[in-house]
Amino acid sequence: MGLKVVFFGTPDFAVASLDALVQNGFSVLAVVTAPDKPAGRGMQLQASAVKQYALQHQLQILQPEKLKDPQFIATLQELAADVHIVVAFRMLPELVWNMPPQGTINVHGSILPQYRGAAPINWAIMNGETETGVTTFRLKHQIDTGNILLQSKTPIFKEDNFSTVYQRLMLMGAELLVNTLRQLEAGFLQEVPQDHVEESTIKHAPKLFKENLQIDFNKPAAELVNFIRGLAPFPMAYTFLEQKQLKVFLAHVVNEAPQVAVGTMQTDSKSYIRFACPDAWLYIDELQLEGKKRMETIAFLRGFRFSE
Repeated sequence: MGLKVVFFGTPDFAVASLDALVQNGFSVLAVVTAPDKPAGRGMQLQASAVKQYALQHQLQILQPEKLKDPQFIATLQELAADVHIVVAFRMLPELVWNMPPQGTINVHGSILPQYRGAAPINWAIMNGETETGVTTFRLKHQIDTGNILLQSKTPIFKEDNFSTVYQRLMLMGAELLVNTLRQLEAGFLQEVPQDHVEESTIKHAPKLFKENLQIDFNKPAAELVNFIRGLAPFPMAYTFLEQKQLKVFLAHVVNEAPQVAVGTMQTDSKSYIRFACPDAWLYIDELQLEGKKRMETIAFLRGFRFSE
């Protein structure tokens, strides 16, 4: 393959795309990834998933603390890549994304222009979408607004959660990236600007913080099922049970109007835990109480004694 590439990425989602480039014979001049971070009980320095892959495949690794660092910029200029590829990485300064003659191509986990932002997979499921996908596009100033190159779509099934859609899009993104670069080499790519899109029609996917994750039982029960699916198994929806945080992995709705206050918890201490929503009961199927392991509700109730 003629194209010379510098790859920017950090988590396992990015590894699939990097591996696709290597397996398809693209010239990966270097891999840029996050600096090693302390993790685990011993707080040992942990390499990113992308760095681990790069080490196994003897690829040059760059781990700048700051992306405007003059030494890092000089190294990139010396590498003289035809194109930079970004998959699940932090924001790049213009100095970096505008450097190669073919610019910088990003793989994004949504059907742009919908779900621009840091958590597109979570938000699509949380909002009850029935379809999502991956997009390759050219980077420009504003986040996720550059010209669309290629897209690939997939249904979101009722049994899907964040993990299953993430795995699917990870592989689809890798395949789409290879197709994008092949078409770029052949001169076939038709770029589609996003400028014409009415801002009021766009759904956004901002980064998720802990305050976004608490279950609000004032919402319709079916919405909460999607909310829980979209956050499982990471970063996890939660509520409280006897003053302890209760993470919820899976729930279902029973369409029977509760005759109690919204948010009321009920249990028979054997087979169910349910919470009252305005329109129906939300039954918790799989959970993890603070300090305990993840388990199905029936198994949890066998070993748990309620204080009242």
